[in-house]
Amino acid sequence: MDNRPSRHLLVRIRSSRCEPPDQRRLPIREIGGAHVRIGLLTEGGYPYVGGEGGLWCDRLVRGLDRHEFDVYAFSSGEAQEDAGWVPLPPQVGRVRTAPLWAAEDDGAVYGRRARRRFSEHYGELAAALCAATDPTAPDPGPATPEADRFATALRGLAELARDEGGLVAALRSETAVRALEHACRAPGALRTAREARVPDLLAVAAHLERALRPLSLDWYEEDGLGAVDLCHAAAGGVAALPGLLAHHFFGVPFLVTEYGVRLRTHYLTRPDASPAVRSLLAAFHGRLAAETYRRAAFITPGNTHARRWQERCGADRAKLRTVYPGMDATPFADAGESPESADPHTLVWVGRVEPAKDLVSLLHAFAEIRKEEPRTRLRIIGGPADPEGAAYLGHCEALAAQLFPDEAEGPHSVGVNPVSFERIGGPGLPTSADAYASGAVTVLSSVVEGFPAGLVEAMLCGRATVSTDVGAVVEAIGGTGLVVPPRNPRALAEACVSLLRDPERRVRLGAAARARALELFTVDQNISAFHGIYLEIVARTPLRRPLLDRTGDPLPFAAPAEAHVPGHWTDPTPRAVPTWAMNTPVPATETAR
Repeated sequence: MDNRPSRHLLVRIRSSRCEPPDQRRLPIREIGGAHVRIGLLTEGGYPYVGGEGGLWCDRLVRGLDRHEFDVYAFSSGEAQEDAGWVPLPPQVGRVRTAPLWAAEDDGAVYGRRARRRFSEHYGELAAALCAATDPTAPDPGPATPEADRFATALRGLAELARDEGGLVAALRSETAVRALEHACRAPGALRTAREARVPDLLAVAAHLERALRPLSLDWYEEDGLGAVDLCHAAAGGVAALPGLLAHHFFGVPFLVTEYGVRLRTHYLTRPDASPAVRSLLAAFHGRLAAETYRRAAFITPGNTHARRWQERCGADRAKLRTVYPGMDATPFADAGESPESADPHTLVWVGRVEPAKDLVSLLHAFAEIRKEEPRTRLRIIGGPADPEGAAYLGHCEALAAQLFPDEAEGPHSVGVNPVSFERIGGPGLPTSADAYASGAVTVLSSVVEGFPAGLVEAMLCGRATVSTDVGAVVEAIGGTGLVVPPRNPRALAEACVSLLRDPERRVRLGAAARARALELFTVDQNISAFHGIYLEIVARTPLRRPLLDRTGDPLPFAAPAEAHVPGHWTDPTPRAVPTWAMNTPVPATETAR
């Protein structure tokens, strides 16, 4: 099903607007409780087909059918837009998209005063990035002078974009590069910033232009993000920027969910860039993360690993609520209830093939395993997502052929190479559940990992696991599997052999893993957590517009008199909400500037 608009409307940065048929501004509904209008902010994910993080967003929207969702989505590329959208449920009232990968010139012509305003605000932003402090140092303090300077400059640029019709041309101008150069050469600037050369300045200015494109969108209107009760950013960084601006322009509270910390991703990219470029971009994303966490009503990391990064960037612990990703346990029920169906001599690896998964170490470990347990097979199930992954897959296949030539003779011969490279969807492995169910032990060999969703799927299948100690692995398995250091083939081999030789222990660990996954990582748990957080945010947000009934008429006496009196009930500072408040229906509200 393709719900895309026929073409984009060129409004500032080609923002497009689509309201699904038969849903053009649905009347306010209350289904079994409180109704909240949520602006869901995504980047490269929902509602696009195959988008990153799109599955959990789709499950969240469908699970909270008592609420209404307006989706504001950034696409990651033309191919993603051409692939279309997933089918949208009735509670999605509006979808607006913007392709930040290709911005059209907004046509804004600045007068002398506007040029002066841009130069001032952009210069302040650049100066905050060049300041000789580390924005990601432990407990940096969210209200440092540099943080306030960055926030003031960002708001100033947003207001300028709103007044003048956009920032795209200004951000691409020579004025921006000169302001950046002036900040880098100023007394007290970081040493790495002072060493920036012209190519470095051009690279940083180009990155800032892309990162600040959301400021030029036409989303910040009274009938846009100003009309929602709260914004929920499905990721940090650029995805959260519209929520930050809606909070500034309209006072709309916002929530940030991070299942993978974008700031950490920025640190791991551009390894070939100069020290000046890496330093300035790290400063920008660090400042943006700190300001986002500072203004957010709540921050929901997907695991303790992400939570530590957020705290390092200045996130207030009182705002943090860990919400694990929700996974559908139904497809894995048959495998989880029949652990005896697994081949006792088969190890399984499932995932996306890429260097971070360290399949090379897994293959070397398997060479040691074969010496101890010659009948063992290894099934590597998955494929690459990009050319780098395809090249890595080819390297792994060549290594497997070298380490394990076909064995047609011998007492323990399997007749074929004991390592197989397969894809889900084939005749023998139609689903991921079939892949996990095919082996007695599931192996994870990564050197970099966020939240290990594949490992949780193996747990739902009741399989014993051997994993490397990276990311949130230890937090996910919670003692129900074996953990070894990364890049240590010998330790990985010893752990696998110990489970292959002990079937009773495999069954015991698999049952414990399944029980843990069903308790913590299901869709119901995820939806319930976000429903409570939504109501908690709205319950402590001051009333900003009249409440309407089902026909759109104002509700008399809908707001208590004390809603207009300053007090703890209008205090935005997070505090515990009593149980009775969480169970009280909260009527829908509409915001006005």
